[in-house]
Amino acid sequence: MPQKLIDELFAKRIRNSLGKIVSNKQNLKFEQLRIYYESAGLSLNEQFASNLELLTDKDKYNYVAYLLADNNSTSIKVAKYSSITRVELTENNEYGYGCLIRAAKHVIDKIELENPTATQITFKERINTRRWDSVALREAIINAFVHNDFSNEVPPKFEIFPDRIEITSAGGLPDGLSQEEFFLGFSVPRNKELMRIFKDLGMVEQLGSGVPRILKSYGEDCFAFSDNFLRMTFPAQRDLTPQVTPQVTPQVTPQVKKLILITRGEMTRQELQDSLSLSDRMNFLTMYLRPAIESGFIELTFPDKPKSRNQRYRLTKLGEEMKL
Repeated sequence: MPQKLIDELFAKRIRNSLGKIVSNKQNLKFEQLRIYYESAGLSLNEQFASNLELLTDKDKYNYVAYLLADNNSTSIKVAKYSSITRVELTENNEYGYGCLIRAAKHVIDKIELENPTATQITFKERINTRRWDSVALREAIINAFVHNDFSNEVPPKFEIFPDRIEITSAGGLPDGLSQEEFFLGFSVPRNKELMRIFKDLGMVEQLGSGVPRILKSYGEDCFAFSDNFLRMTFPAQRDLTPQVTPQVTPQVTPQVKKLILITRGEMTRQELQDSLSLSDRMNFLTMYLRPAIESGFIELTFPDKPKSRNQRYRLTKLGEEMKL
């Protein structure tokens, strides 16, 4: 038997779930996750790590906890190209290094903004058409996060082309699940802990519903399987002239709202932090400043030099409107 096949069979027998892999960092914080649960009308008590299966059998934070922590090294990117190949990259948006829920929401919002609506007014009615089916796209994005094989530290990838959107997740079909069973809607969650949390937050409606919704709009041809990856390709509708762009209202956390209210003119990072009476610099950056910038409420006075000693921060037009 070839050594490669021996290694593959052995790996299948001893494969650890993310819940059994110990996080290489144990000083984790979960303020972002706590905010998302509160927004969903739920709360995290002192036993939340155990209840959500974020601990190993030795009471260490596992890799699921690491992915959901306020700070991690998981990079989630959304790339945009001006041609149908990967040669002409025009955008490379970064939504990682934080809670996976936050990254997923940012990816959903970004791709929604890239999905314009064309309006055709006929004698009888007004017809609105999207370039891509929004329901299928959302299901595909969530599936890419929930079913991605993070054990090899390879995150899902999202790519936007003029003629299609490609979503690639690491890991082929879960062991014991055939393509036929996959298309029939049978669900074998690769990361049951992540599935439970996404479901708690209303991002997953029911097990096994995602693939049938995708198939309804795009059929089996949109799926491509390999030993190590699963890619979904969604072709754009042709001859679609966008006339109305969907408006996505950025999510405003209580922390971002406080930062907006105290921002006056151009202020340094330290001035903003002192105005909020915050002593923890990392907490301020993670929970206040970065979310406000990513949501479009605050901008840098020197965007091309983010680490400039003369850097200041000010409200955008959207931030000024939110302050009123």
